[in-house]
Amino acid sequence: MLQKKKSRDSWGSRLGIIMAVAGSAIGLGNFLRFPAKAASNGGGAFMIPYFISFLLLGLPLMWIEWTLGRYGGGFEHGTAPGIFHSLWRKNRFIKYFGVIGIFGPLVIFIYYSYIESWTLAYSVFSLLGKYRGITDQATMQSFLGAFQGLEQNQYFSSIKPAYFFFLVTFILNITVIYYGIKGGIERLCKFALPLLLFFGVILLLRVCTLGAPDLAKPDWNVANGFGFLWNPDFSALKSARVWLEAAGQIFFTLSVGIGVILTYASYLSKADDVVLSGLTASSTNEFSEVILGASIIIPAAFVFFGPQQIQSIAKSGVFNLGFVTMPLIMNHLPFSVVFGFLWFFLLFLAGVTSSVSLAQPAVAFLEDEFDITRKRAVTIFGIVAFVLCQPAIFLLGRGVVDELDFWGGTFFLVIFATIETILFAWVFGMEEAWEEIHKGAQLRVPGIYKFIIKYVTPVFLFFILGMWFWQEWLPIIFLKNVPEANRPYVLATRIGLIVIFLVLAVLVKIAWRRKRSASGNTHERGKHVQV
Repeated sequence: MLQKKKSRDSWGSRLGIIMAVAGSAIGLGNFLRFPAKAASNGGGAFMIPYFISFLLLGLPLMWIEWTLGRYGGGFEHGTAPGIFHSLWRKNRFIKYFGVIGIFGPLVIFIYYSYIESWTLAYSVFSLLGKYRGITDQATMQSFLGAFQGLEQNQYFSSIKPAYFFFLVTFILNITVIYYGIKGGIERLCKFALPLLLFFGVILLLRVCTLGAPDLAKPDWNVANGFGFLWNPDFSALKSARVWLEAAGQIFFTLSVGIGVILTYASYLSKADDVVLSGLTASSTNEFSEVILGASIIIPAAFVFFGPQQIQSIAKSGVFNLGFVTMPLIMNHLPFSVVFGFLWFFLLFLAGVTSSVSLAQPAVAFLEDEFDITRKRAVTIFGIVAFVLCQPAIFLLGRGVVDELDFWGGTFFLVIFATIETILFAWVFGMEEAWEEIHKGAQLRVPGIYKFIIKYVTPVFLFFILGMWFWQEWLPIIFLKNVPEANRPYVLATRIGLIVIFLVLAVLVKIAWRRKRSASGNTHERGKHVQV
């Protein structure tokens, strides 16, 4: 008797999948990366290439990934290797390009979960008033550095507190993933996303009601803070870097080009609407980023630090914005304990809804392609991911996280998005793809997007790649901007990434060999029964 294949997990409701995809997209980048990029790249002018990128890259890729995921799920494939193979069965190598869709999320997870744990730690520190007396940037930076284990001072003498919060965060992630799509991820996002947005609105209202703290400096006010962020410097539009930064932010904020949406959408049924669901998830993300994310840090920093320091603050990087500038701002406010907790717990909720999505492709790959139980798949993933997280924790100051972020969270996003766009529009075929998008749809995608998806989006992606190769390739490959002392660690990280990619490729090969063998055995049994 043939063993019955176990049934795949599924979402409990349309709201659940929309909130899960929105939760995946809404992360630390919405509240830290976006305001920094906008303020340091022409202010309001940055929004022009940003929204153009959203219309020509973000929405098309969102619909492509929702559609491809649902299509692949019909063949019981939840990750890119299987989905790509379903699209182009005649090409026996295409599944190996799909390895990027597992590799990217895994690489991001192994450093993102550690950074996410900082937000949980600072939530507790806020309630305990641990950084309450710090009033200057240098001391708050020292507080952060000691917590990260980069130095020792009166605040922290070792990395043990940071490691404790990492363990708590890691266990929470694995627990959510263990309980599956409906019982774990969907349940988390239905709780976390509304709470996150509620905290964001409270913080936005508090920022909007800030008065000028120094009567001698009336220009240091919220209105001018918003003006600094939104008044356009149109000369910035002449810079290719600004356009690349805007496109990169769209990739980062919508979680497209990673492989997560493919996996989430694979648990849909054929009758589920991907047009409206994708648009709703995108809109929720844009609200959290453009309305909430842009309205908290930069305007508040302008009020307390003024127009002279705001430029350097905007360019100081996301870590400094979130963990240095923002705690200092909170220390100036009444009820700083409460507002500090709201800020950091908001970031933690945004982080955890994203990190569980990053884990799901690897778990789904083990479940679908090796036909093992979720419990076993999550156990394997948890052990491997925990080991891989250690370099990001203990070698943070050696450039390891920056290297992981570049390859896993930047470069391969664009590569993967380009591959899936070409497959969808040119291999699968635009006419068939257009029909697939609209199966079960209550809303029609504007007809112009048929042209955009087939021609404009791939050209835009090739342009981004071309500009990157022209401007950045050689310095990055030859470590031109890496300090001499960090180069051995960065090289070791690159070797480790190559090994991870090759191991995943070998696993894909083994999985397909098993499938062919099982198919052959089934065929032979069928012949004997017929005889």
